[in-house]
This record gives sequence, C-alpha cells and structure tokens, in this order.
Amino acid sequence: MSLDQVIKSTLDKAGLEYDRKADGRYFVTLPGTKKLQTNCWLIVRDHAFTIEAFVCRRPDEAHEDVYRFLLRRNAKLYGVAYTVDALGDIYLTAKLPQVTVTEEELDKLLGQVLEAADNDFNTLLELGFASSIRREWAWRVSRGESLANLQAFKHLVD
Repeated sequence: MSLDQVIKSTLDKAGLEYDRKADGRYFVTLPGTKKLQTNCWLIVRDHAFTIEAFVCRRPDEAHEDVYRFLLRRNAKLYGVAYTVDALGDIYLTAKLPQVTVTEEELDKLLGQVLEAADNDFNTLLELGFASSIRREWAWRVSRGESLANLQAFKHLVD
C-alpha cells in the first residue's frame, strides 16, 4: 500500500474530516472536547512524513512556566513533541521515515496529537493567559454575558 493510500485509509476509518492538497499534504481536523478542534497537516516529503498540529498561540505571560510544562510533557508523549515556531506559537510535531508509516502507527500518532492538544489545552491557557481569562470573566460579568465556556477557569477568579 502506498503512503497516500495508508493516509487516506487511516483518516477514512477514523471518520476524520480532511482535505488532500495537490502537493501531497493533507489538512486534517481532529475533534476534541476542551480544545474543540485541532487542525493539523500531514505532509508527505521525498523521504519523510511529517505531522504539524497547531495547539495554541504564543502565551501572553508566564512563558517560562509554559515552556517548562511543554518540555516536561514531551517526556511522556508517544512519537510527537511540542515545539514553538518563530512567533512563539505552540505546535505538536512528528517527523519520521516514510517506510515506518502504517495505518496502525498513523492512528497512534493522530491519537497522541488529539490527546495532548485536547488534555493540555486548558493548562496552557491557565499558565499563559490567566490575566486575559480574568479580564474576560470580569467583562462578561459586567455585561451580564454567559460564562458557560469559561467555567473550566472559575478557580482563577475565585
């Protein structure tokens, strides 16, 4: 089975939304609960296969705490690692030889991307955006707006 067939078959079996680009890239949407969706690229290169998943924009504050969390978390992840780009935005990435990509392996890697992005999202927001969350909470309270999607962060304002 070609790598293209492996990717399509894996994504179809998982019921994931994706768009195949002409240059061998796939744009995949992974559904989550805390982070409602994680967008990632599956990129087929000459000899390598890469996954790049956007997790969170550059933190507003406590950069050292955020990066310490990411480095510690990297030690527990399977096949992927947290990285930051030149702007400081946070990604999960994987790079492996094409010959190692099977349906089972790709499914594991996508599962790890989803687990990490979804389960770490609120922690990253708490660490890197606590002041913004508090301001948003106060603004919504002052206007009588819903706090429903901020309930996970209630402990930051109590």
